[in-house]
Amino acid sequence: MQRRTEPPFRADHVGSLLRPPALLSARERFAAGTLDADGLRAVEDEAIRDVVAMQEEIGLQSATDGEFRRTSWHMDFIYQLGGIVKTEEQIRVSMHNAEGEKAFTTAGLAVRDKVRLDEPIFADAYRYLASLTTTATPKLTIPSPSMVHYRAGIGAVDRSVYPDVEEFWSDLSAAYAAQVRAMADLGCRYLQLDDTSLAYLNDPAHRAQIAARGEDADHAHLRYIKQINAAVADRPEGMRITTHMCRGNYRSAWAAEGGYDFVAEALFGELDVDGFFCEFDDERSGGFAPLRFVPPGKQVVLGLVTTKTGELEDPDDLKRRIDEASKYVPLDQLCLSPQCGFSSTVEGNALTLEEEVAKLRLIVQVAEDVWG
Repeated sequence: MQRRTEPPFRADHVGSLLRPPALLSARERFAAGTLDADGLRAVEDEAIRDVVAMQEEIGLQSATDGEFRRTSWHMDFIYQLGGIVKTEEQIRVSMHNAEGEKAFTTAGLAVRDKVRLDEPIFADAYRYLASLTTTATPKLTIPSPSMVHYRAGIGAVDRSVYPDVEEFWSDLSAAYAAQVRAMADLGCRYLQLDDTSLAYLNDPAHRAQIAARGEDADHAHLRYIKQINAAVADRPEGMRITTHMCRGNYRSAWAAEGGYDFVAEALFGELDVDGFFCEFDDERSGGFAPLRFVPPGKQVVLGLVTTKTGELEDPDDLKRRIDEASKYVPLDQLCLSPQCGFSSTVEGNALTLEEEVAKLRLIVQVAEDVWG
């Protein structure tokens, strides 16, 4: 097997990383009004410089800024889209782990004007990241278009603005297409669309929630695939786009369960991306059989290493699971990563920075053993 020279890489990671204590402290002081925006940015800059150096030292071929400037992996982006506003209504997502139930909550959203891209989102963050990388390819992560709809439903769309819902979908994809072009113009060659909805929809309980708000839960994934494809259709030849699909990741808790079976045939067969980051860290994620629908030329990044605990996986167990997956997808189309980010929200998962680094080192080492 040859070392991959374009994304996704044999050893990769999803994007978010644990915020260091100095950054968490700076955010608290900023919220309290004792640190100004320039002061916060200086602390962010230093933390990002350190975390990019860490990724390159470990041997990762891609590097992110850890999403250190964000509070949430997706809402920070969505609220910056033109036409979308925060509301006082709260969005609540039930989460679960071994300790019981908790909830991720965020301000609601509503579409009050035509959806558009007023200016490129995360452009400055990407420029800074790209200025720091020396051996790794800078990678930008953003939420997929699906997340704008999935979080609040079509009921959040002002029908006086969009009497024809198809126009909303068209504008949403057009805004994303503009974002893709803008990032390409900045030199971005590795863009990841994070999409929990395409994993949640495999869970009958989540489809029931969609149906309860009067929407077509059984075909929602087909709509999402169509809109993502429209958003990425005009990407330049040299840009690689992946999607990450997990079942929720908030303070070591999850929101959905079940394999990728319900969406697999359409998802893997029709979604116009170069690679799929898939969650496979425990039995809740189902088996590898849905990967039989992955066509030639597409990469699957197996999320076999959990970010929800600090316990380090056995490298031989990881190799056995890669071998099992290769019964459905040729080994040359497989890569390895954590199952999700380490800190999808600013709070982070229940493990230490040292444990995070150990897991990333393990992924690099196993990838070298398997693929060379």
